[in-house]
Amino acid sequence: MHPFKTFTGLVAPLDRRDVDTDQIIPKQFLKLIERKGFGNYLFFNWRFDERGEPKADFVLNQSQYKKASILVTRSNFGCGSSREHAVWALLDYGIKTVIAESFADIFYSNAYKNGLLLITLKPDEIDTIMKRATEGTLYLTVDLEAQKVSEPSGLEYRFEIPKFIKDRLLEGLDDIGLTLKHESKIAEYEAKMKTARPWVIPAKPSPKKTSQSG
Repeated sequence: MHPFKTFTGLVAPLDRRDVDTDQIIPKQFLKLIERKGFGNYLFFNWRFDERGEPKADFVLNQSQYKKASILVTRSNFGCGSSREHAVWALLDYGIKTVIAESFADIFYSNAYKNGLLLITLKPDEIDTIMKRATEGTLYLTVDLEAQKVSEPSGLEYRFEIPKFIKDRLLEGLDDIGLTLKHESKIAEYEAKMKTARPWVIPAKPSPKKTSQSG
């Protein structure tokens, strides 16, 4: 997982509430064995018709939003099933940040564990961003360290984020990386256990000696 750095990205407005994970990545595409490729199926039922042709009225199919890396939407984004694939699909498509009024709890947890920054803003602030992004091209600068989102005009939106999640994203730590931060302490504990309780962490068997006949 890469550390989250300050970046400026194009905003795509998805003016919908209660966007569930089955719409973010439909269940028939969960069979991929790697995390790559899910972006091709992001919002599949909204992006494509029954023949697989792009729907012209969907926001991500419109030319001015095709390279968007910031998605702004409404309340309860990511509700529904707990599939982690929804986060993978957004990241694989190129979305680095989702800005919304609120998020489903499990989706929120899956997001920060995979490096996707979710930003919660007030409804009136979402209204402003949605309106500006709909009326014309809007770029926002996301600064996680300072906990702010800013427009080129200087208009800023402040957001709150738990320190634990903020630090994980800034350092690029997934669950394994977070554990490895304490690798020395884990090794120290294991060493003590080998002495104090050898039956807990048994010593590694010595390699067998082979006899040679001449």
